[in-house]
Amino acid sequence: MQPGPKSPEASYRDKFIIMQSKKTHSSNKQLVKVGIIGGAGYTGGELIRLLIHHPYTAVSFIHSRSNAGKPIHSVHQDLLGDTDLAFTDKLSDKIDVLFLCLGHGESKKFLSENKIAEKIKIIDLANDFRLKQQSKLGKRQFVYGLPEINREQIRSANNIANPGCFATSIQLGLLPLANAGLLDEIYTTGITGSTGAGQGLATTSHFSWRANNIQAYKTLTHQHLGEIGESLLQLQPKTKIELSFVPWRGDFTRGIFASSTVHCEETMEELTKLYEQFYKDHAFTNVSKDSIFLKQVVNTNKAVVQLEKAGSKLVVHSAIDNLLKGASGQAVQNMNLMFGLDECAGLNLKATAF
Repeated sequence: MQPGPKSPEASYRDKFIIMQSKKTHSSNKQLVKVGIIGGAGYTGGELIRLLIHHPYTAVSFIHSRSNAGKPIHSVHQDLLGDTDLAFTDKLSDKIDVLFLCLGHGESKKFLSENKIAEKIKIIDLANDFRLKQQSKLGKRQFVYGLPEINREQIRSANNIANPGCFATSIQLGLLPLANAGLLDEIYTTGITGSTGAGQGLATTSHFSWRANNIQAYKTLTHQHLGEIGESLLQLQPKTKIELSFVPWRGDFTRGIFASSTVHCEETMEELTKLYEQFYKDHAFTNVSKDSIFLKQVVNTNKAVVQLEKAGSKLVVHSAIDNLLKGASGQAVQNMNLMFGLDECAGLNLKATAF
């Protein structure tokens, strides 16, 4: 009797096994050994998804005290069949890079309480080391990991402070203007999905609260203002820049859409050329002449930017996926640069169009 056709599930599993085998026997690149701290949350889950399919990485361990011993797919259920790894509460120094997916303020505490070998590179996804005055811990000096302005520093860095999600979206909309010395007063609004609040329970992250609802929060006081200001002044150091930012909680799960209004006398033709020239060597940031929207970027490491002008007022719209370009995707992009890999490796993701 001839065997019947394989089920779709078996076919998918076979393809995955072949892909993992190719990774193991890759002769072009030595696999980067990875450890993840805080693998049970949203950013940790996205990082696992990216790295187990990345052509040049091997995930050595995924740390979670509260889930130690449980299979990864028991928490991230979409990974059933993708990995046999389980969470652990043990650390190993047999890795090349350690990702910290902890709550804000927890990364510095973790590194103070656990001796991590100096040879191990660190990429921190929290806000502990993003500002210059907070960027050093012992012998470790952290580089701000926004590739669109710090690519060369990232290539030679041993420690990266991954940018915040709102900060990434807003900065990518404003960097070309700062580089041209055109910023003065900026008024920005931005809306984010519920995953931006993390997995912890809160009234404003419940489905019944978020559905058919929006709310402004942290008006003019958002924690990302500091890092945005430092990046803009890095490109436009001699002029005072004032940024007023009103963030919004949106009734959707993921994505950020920001709109920044500035005074600008340059023509649209001049501005479009300015933006296209600035981002021409950055694969993940795209300038659109058409109206942009969240579904273009959700489930990708892309940022899309659009310009609109009326009289002397310029509005720059920018959109990203807060969990990818705003967190785990950008962290992998930084890892690629640090280890001399193709910057886009493991990040050729397609948006969910419908």
